[in-house]
Amino acid sequence: MSSRQKMLKSFYPALTKITRFFGVNSKVKLPDTYVKAPASIYDYSFEAIDGSTIALKNFTGKKLVIVNTASDCGYTAQYEELQKLYAQEKDNIVIVGFPANDFKQQEKGSNKDIEAFCKKNYGVEFPLASKSVVVKGATQHPVFQWLSNPTKNGWNQQDPVWNFSKYIIDENGNLIGYFDPGVSPLSKDFMTALHSTHS
Repeated sequence: MSSRQKMLKSFYPALTKITRFFGVNSKVKLPDTYVKAPASIYDYSFEAIDGSTIALKNFTGKKLVIVNTASDCGYTAQYEELQKLYAQEKDNIVIVGFPANDFKQQEKGSNKDIEAFCKKNYGVEFPLASKSVVVKGATQHPVFQWLSNPTKNGWNQQDPVWNFSKYIIDENGNLIGYFDPGVSPLSKDFMTALHSTHS
């Protein structure tokens, strides 16, 4: 971990308080009613950080948290919270991190560098994708196309606003929430959505 990364990690608790206070990067988007997705998220797969292919249909029956990540961001310490959440609830949820260099080039490393950084500094055990583009455009990863296109997911058009934007998909493959980077994955809002049930 570089000196800058250590500084950012120590600053993270203050950053979350500041963003909450000013309402920056703290948006939560939930559907007005439960929406069944027109296109199935389980038709998609992603290249894992080790080069293997993982099909999202493998996670049917579990809640799925998808988050775009970066190693050199003020929110990078959120890896620790995500790992804590995963360790507590891995029987019921899967977290997939998508490293991306889309915001201020805060993920410059190779897949090998990213994987080593996450394991050494945050003990990350949940799946990581190969470095991807998560913002809208011609090269946006297909999973994030689904997450940010209402014709696919049924209601949401919000793509990530910064590193550590989070999406929750329920056990049936339906998108049930979007959370800005400033919303902790251990926060009340996030946990309430994560534990919601739909018939």
